[in-house]
Amino acid sequence: MTRKIALAGIGKIAHDQHVPSIAASPDWELAATVSRHGRVDGVEAFTDLDTFLAARPDVEVVSLCMPPVPRFDYAAAALQAGRHVMLEKPPGATLSECQQLEAMARAAGVSIYATWHSREAAQVEAARAWLADKHLRSLKVVWKEDVRRWHPGQEWIWQAGGVGVFDPGINALSIVTRILPDPIRLTAATLEFPENCETPIAASLAFAHPHGADISAAFDWRQEGDQTWTIEAETNGGYMLLSEGGAKLAIDGDVQAAPAGDDALQGEYPRLYARMAALVHAGGIDMDLSPLAHVADAFLLGRRLTAAPFNW
Repeated sequence: MTRKIALAGIGKIAHDQHVPSIAASPDWELAATVSRHGRVDGVEAFTDLDTFLAARPDVEVVSLCMPPVPRFDYAAAALQAGRHVMLEKPPGATLSECQQLEAMARAAGVSIYATWHSREAAQVEAARAWLADKHLRSLKVVWKEDVRRWHPGQEWIWQAGGVGVFDPGINALSIVTRILPDPIRLTAATLEFPENCETPIAASLAFAHPHGADISAAFDWRQEGDQTWTIEAETNGGYMLLSEGGAKLAIDGDVQAAPAGDDALQGEYPRLYARMAALVHAGGIDMDLSPLAHVADAFLLGRRLTAAPFNW
């Protein structure tokens, strides 16, 4: 069954990932967009959410792609109008607003989905399966990329609520919370804030593991040249390296074959939309907030350092 869906927030991520994923899906028809500035050729465009909701009662699902701070009001209005809602990561600016949205969805009898696209990378589930029966000794996350390459001119990321380096860092945390058999908790953090920004450009995190494993993460938005997205795990059963954001997996140095028919990172957003279709069909809700909880804890516990000003 093909369902009509609207995209709200037509920026880089919408054009790069959401639009082509919807177009290629047998589950969805992109029936409308809501954006003050962007649009998709051939699709009815609205500049105001309330106008869209009133004009298009036939569109039952809204996928929200705007930055996290304004997203709550859009999500709340869509839920109150009886629409199913799909949330780009992070699902909101705060934990409490995400919890409120889930409660609203349950009260309205509609689906809501907090998406974590990096969990859908090609080898994440294989890594999860391999770790399931191992005794973890250490896990080290290194997530370093060039903000100028991936978020050109996007000032919102440096404003309060934009989460700064945790915008990519939460991708790593979404993978870690998926692949580890046991829950972890943050114990310490160091956050580097450019003196002209309200969010951090780098972060170092330490976690407690229920069985004593040494777990750390390093995030940085100043990486030029090759980009680094790795998760290394040492266990009683060998060494695992998950690299390229979850697209590649090596066990004791042997690169594992990708799942048949998988196109590495290109399958992430199509799998999110397939999951949303399944949730709507079943009347389900998926609001796992564990990655966002670690980010919130980092801001609560983090020691703040001042870094050099950031300039585009």
